[in-house]
Amino acid sequence: MPFARLASATTPTCHLGLGLAAVGRPGYINLGREQDLPAVRSAGALRARTHELLDAAYAQGVRYFDAARSYGRSEEFLADWLTAHPGIDDVVVGSKWGYTYTAGWTTDAEQHEVKDHSAATYERQRAETAALLGDRLDLYQIHSVTPDSPALTDKELHAKLAGAAAQGLTIGFSTSGPAQADAIRAALAVTVDGEPLFRTVQSTYNLLETSAAPALAEAHDAGLTVIVKEGMANGRLADPHAPEALRAVAAQTSLGSDAVALAAVLHRPWADVVLSGAATTAQLASNLHAAAVDLDGDQLARLESLAEDPRAYWERRGQLPWH
Repeated sequence: MPFARLASATTPTCHLGLGLAAVGRPGYINLGREQDLPAVRSAGALRARTHELLDAAYAQGVRYFDAARSYGRSEEFLADWLTAHPGIDDVVVGSKWGYTYTAGWTTDAEQHEVKDHSAATYERQRAETAALLGDRLDLYQIHSVTPDSPALTDKELHAKLAGAAAQGLTIGFSTSGPAQADAIRAALAVTVDGEPLFRTVQSTYNLLETSAAPALAEAHDAGLTVIVKEGMANGRLADPHAPEALRAVAAQTSLGSDAVALAAVLHRPWADVVLSGAATTAQLASNLHAAAVDLDGDQLARLESLAEDPRAYWERRGQLPWH
């Protein structure tokens, strides 16, 4: 398992990863992004920003990097960085398939990505990822599995994924939507020749959206590596948007709301890797302070009171504009 590299790492931030959703394409839904990135978001500008973030993350002990076919040119940018640093062999590289990027490098496309979990899409996107990342790819995840996803029942697809696993690739899945727990439990039941197919799960979990927690604990107990995405709720838990209770706890720690929000996720015993979705090196540095935050029981209870109904959370997330 590639994540054994993280288990043996000694950096305080080895359980924090860097996700490239916010910098691999010109448009995304994170709050404040219009100030975070240059006005002219050319491929060259975002490649430079991605490399700047990767440099800073690696220097500060981050060892997991997360991309996706639908994150614009994130795989390309990551591949370029890896090629430029041939001596770096202690990172874990993950990507995802199942969405096709369709925005054409614009921020105002009618549709930014198209979902398709068919075996044919897997074959096409696996070849595209391989052309960029080659044998540097450690983890390949089905992107945003929901309970009705055909990826949960498609035996042909399962056989193809099991074949890739037999060749050394770790196979995982990510989830989204208000029924994440149902999707996780359904995926845990998928087997090929009597063996579990999936070895990792990546789910949305944060102070506002906690509904997947019991299922993620079950996945962890079953031996899966649990990766947490959207720990900042697409910027809703960062200053100046952070709720008052979070800002109050942050003031007690003398750190940012973002660090405290991520620290609360790291506190969960089943959270193996927690992603930062930083778009600037300053945001990244602030996020990484999460590893040093020590929250007491009273503070955690105050933070836990922020949880929303998952349906309301996902409805609001669906209304966030693409900046």
